[in-house]
Amino acid sequence: MTTYTRTSAALALSAVTAAAALTVAFAPRADAAVGAVGASAQATAESAGVPALAWHLCERPGGPAGQECAELPVPLDYRDPDGQQLSLAVSRLRSDRPAARRGTLMMLPGGPGGSGVQRLAQKGEALRKELAGGYDLVGLDPRGVGASTTASCGLAPEDRRLSTLRGWPGADGGIEENVARARRVAEACRTNGGAVLRSFTTANQVRDMDRLRRALGEQKLSAWGTSYGAYVGAVYAQQYPRRTDRWVLDSSGDPDPARVARGWLANMAQGADDRFPDFAAWAADPARAAEGLRVAERPEEVRPLFLALAATLDRTPRTSTTEGVPLTGNLLRQALQNALYGDAAFPGLARLVRQAQDPAATPVLPPELAQPLRDEDAAIAVAVICNDVTWPGDVQGYARATAADRAAHPLTAGMPANITPCAFWKDAPVDKPTRITDRGPSNVLMIQNLRDPATPYFGALKMRAAFGDRARLITVDHGGHGVYLGNGNACGDRAVTDFLTTGHRPAEDRYCAAGK
Repeated sequence: MTTYTRTSAALALSAVTAAAALTVAFAPRADAAVGAVGASAQATAESAGVPALAWHLCERPGGPAGQECAELPVPLDYRDPDGQQLSLAVSRLRSDRPAARRGTLMMLPGGPGGSGVQRLAQKGEALRKELAGGYDLVGLDPRGVGASTTASCGLAPEDRRLSTLRGWPGADGGIEENVARARRVAEACRTNGGAVLRSFTTANQVRDMDRLRRALGEQKLSAWGTSYGAYVGAVYAQQYPRRTDRWVLDSSGDPDPARVARGWLANMAQGADDRFPDFAAWAADPARAAEGLRVAERPEEVRPLFLALAATLDRTPRTSTTEGVPLTGNLLRQALQNALYGDAAFPGLARLVRQAQDPAATPVLPPELAQPLRDEDAAIAVAVICNDVTWPGDVQGYARATAADRAAHPLTAGMPANITPCAFWKDAPVDKPTRITDRGPSNVLMIQNLRDPATPYFGALKMRAAFGDRARLITVDHGGHGVYLGNGNACGDRAVTDFLTTGHRPAEDRYCAAGK
């Protein structure tokens, strides 16, 4: 999951701000450019008491042609639907084959903190081709994200770095600094975030999603949710089962309602262990020598080499090309966590390792580690996981758990078990986390990599078990986070595409071999 403990979606947090500001006026009738389908949807939305979406073209250089944007007002608090309203950015790619159109497919981004508008811009063209005009494709920036209404915690830059938002223990394993920072972040968010920040929850994202369905004039939605978006999709399918059509959950975590993001974070320790051999094999391949990226002669040598290098940097950080930000052991570990999300990041990690080994080199930090996150992006990443469920407040319990996890999983050095700002969050959750069950239509297709560092396979199996006969699972023999249209496995891509375009879903769970 992206959470502030995650991911490539956490890497995308800084890019979320690139989403252009969306302007829109809510009109009593459809804009002529929207066409008959849009006019019908608008009338339906108005009759349901939801303001109509006023679409306008918002194509961007390098983005898909015909992209439209709008804004959706949503209640700050659904218990007071006529009270303060927030504005959510929405983007759409209409079907380019109206005769083939069968509905709307929502793209649910990872996170918390991922942008649906950005994801549509990135994946929309490929998805449009894959689905042959079967859907209008829609992305939503959740509250707190991108061009939607945001909130700020007023955090100092040093508290907004990815490597400090995540609870990496000190070089000696101590968590005293983590405790002080977690307390400081929680207090700042409570003081500065206000009611808007407290409204950043999965439950509200699901409600907002259904409000968007009504504004679109759709009786049902189809969806493709990835990472945290898969959890959002699962909760929506539980809360609104009759509003779901064809439902794809990509890279799912354990839905345990007693733990939620705390469980996702804890599972990352084993996830990194499962995934690391892929990097080790790549980094020891003789083909890397010509690239100057070969780290070791044999795969089994890479792990001890990495651990020893991180320990050396714990004792003696290296000056980097980023002024005031040395390469420490924890920054190297964070770079590893980021790189495990996709094979395309392996060269950058290997290059950093080689630079750290070379006394004559000055290490170049990856961009996402060289600068702090935007305050609004840090706020959403922290707020959702703390607002969703109560976390334990036992500081000594975290210290013991961190020490045990550090010993069992040296690659993550205790970070997944460490304290977070949620331990000091004063506001109790407004909504109880949703328990996923087997009650509802059998229209869910899950797809999962075997070696996922962020949402490990064993956690996805718990989601699969919770859904029972409602779901089928496509297991892909691949490493990394994110499967469909993401890792080149034709077997997995074909299964999802067939389901979305024809409704055909395997009668049983299916396995896709590597390279197939």
